[in-house]
Amino acid sequence: MIVREVPWDDSDGATLRRAQRDEVALRYGTPNTEPESATPTGPDIAVFFVAYDDAEPIGCGGLRELDATAGEIKRMYVRPDRRGTGVSTAILRALETRASEHGWSRLALETGNLLPEAQRFYEREGYVRIPNFGHYAHSPYAVCYERVLTAQSSEEPLPRIGGAGG
Repeated sequence: MIVREVPWDDSDGATLRRAQRDEVALRYGTPNTEPESATPTGPDIAVFFVAYDDAEPIGCGGLRELDATAGEIKRMYVRPDRRGTGVSTAILRALETRASEHGWSRLALETGNLLPEAQRFYEREGYVRIPNFGHYAHSPYAVCYERVLTAQSSEEPLPRIGGAGG
C-alpha cells in the first residue's frame, strides 16, 4: 500500500468521496448530514491523499486549515472491503505528518453520531472528544474530536507517501 498526495479534483479521490457520501446517506437515510458551510471544496483543502493497493484506490483523506495553528481532517474514508487492514491508520499518519509540516499543533475532526466505528478508531488513535465546533456547533449528527500533535504523534512507522502523480 502507498499513500499518495493527489489534487482535490483527482478522479480516484472524487470516486472515493462519492462512495463516502453514499455510505453516509444510506446510514442516515438522508443525502446530506453535513452543514453546507462545512462541505469542502478544492480551494479549502490544504492537502488530499489517496491510499492505493497497487493501482487500486482504497481510501482517502484531506486537511483543511482552521487557523494558523490547527487543521481539520476532511473526507476520511476507506472502502468497506479494506477496513481493518491498516489503511485508515496509514492515511491518518500521512495527514498528521503533513499537518505538522504545515506548522499545525492541533487537528480537529467531525464524524457522525451513527458512525461508532469511526468514533472508536479516532479514540484508539489518541483523539479526544471535544464540544462540537464551528460549522458543527448545532448539528444533531456531529461528534467532534481533536488531537494535539507532537513532534512524533505516533510510535508507529510513517506510511510511504508519494507525491502527486508519483
